[in-house]
Amino acid sequence: MNALHKISDFFMTPAMKIVMILAALLFPFVASNEYQIYVMALAFVWAIAVYGMNIITGLCGQLNLAHGGFFAIGAYTLAILTVDHGWAFWWAFVAAGIAGALLGFLAGVVSLRLKEHYFAIFTLCVGFIIYLLIDKWEELTHGALGIINIPAPSGFGLVDFTETTPFYYLALVFMVLSIWLAARIANSLLGRSFRAIRISDELAASLGINLMRNKVLAFVLSTTYASVAGALYAGMVRFIGPAEADVVHTFDMITFLLVGGIGTLMGPLFGTLAITWLTQSLQFLEEYRMIVFGPLLVVLVIFFPRGVVGTFLTWRGRRLAAAHETAQKESASEKKSPSNKATTPRNQEAGNHA
Repeated sequence: MNALHKISDFFMTPAMKIVMILAALLFPFVASNEYQIYVMALAFVWAIAVYGMNIITGLCGQLNLAHGGFFAIGAYTLAILTVDHGWAFWWAFVAAGIAGALLGFLAGVVSLRLKEHYFAIFTLCVGFIIYLLIDKWEELTHGALGIINIPAPSGFGLVDFTETTPFYYLALVFMVLSIWLAARIANSLLGRSFRAIRISDELAASLGINLMRNKVLAFVLSTTYASVAGALYAGMVRFIGPAEADVVHTFDMITFLLVGGIGTLMGPLFGTLAITWLTQSLQFLEEYRMIVFGPLLVVLVIFFPRGVVGTFLTWRGRRLAAAHETAQKESASEKKSPSNKATTPRNQEAGNHA
């Protein structure tokens, strides 16, 4: 048990972050083939989008079911600007992030007037509208044919992002930046405002928090994350179609959050990596893999409702609280013992006089 406690304490130290970064940097050298590097890079891209969903859902408590649609907006913005209009990749990449933020602002101003399941249903409709626009607006999006020959990110010097390993490190850099920004947001006054809104709108309003402004800001941050991830995805796979806006992707990201831990910092990354590699390992089962994957997911949600990372943090918090309580009791008993020792001789002396 002491070894387990030491391991759990190590997970919370800055040294663990260094170990994780080193492991990510060395992964291409220990991977058995290029496909594994490709899968890991793809998981990093999806993790960026999941961190965006964690801001609006995990921190602010608003379930956005249009998140996959904004992922597709980022992908299509980059594809249209580079393929149809000849923009350079990085200028189109910036434009994709801006497009996601602007459209997220417009959707958020309207949808966030609703609450709870009404908001979720409205955003589900928004996501379906995005899908229909991409599928039917052939003059702009090429319709069901999709867009091919999307350029990869522009390299520099000897770095060529059309190759798998350089793109892996590019995705890693963007993911680390995304986690760093998410951590800054979560630990800031803005993050505490988001968490107050998640607990109760009335509580947040009583604290002087502007509900609409903070909800819209959380929504815009989440859609920006999704659009940036979508733009990276388009530059990675080099072909996109209307399926990128399918609501299935939104529910995939919700699954990643549930497994990792909603509202935690490392939950989105852990959930994305775990589910991605689990599905890859079950590929040999083909269409039957859901027979194995489905029950595993149900068991995980039942016994770990806060996700793996959330459950670990809860267990560690209880352990530290129990240790603190034990230390307080020992300190109190030590304070009482000297007084007892001091009174004992006096009682004996009084007995002798008697």
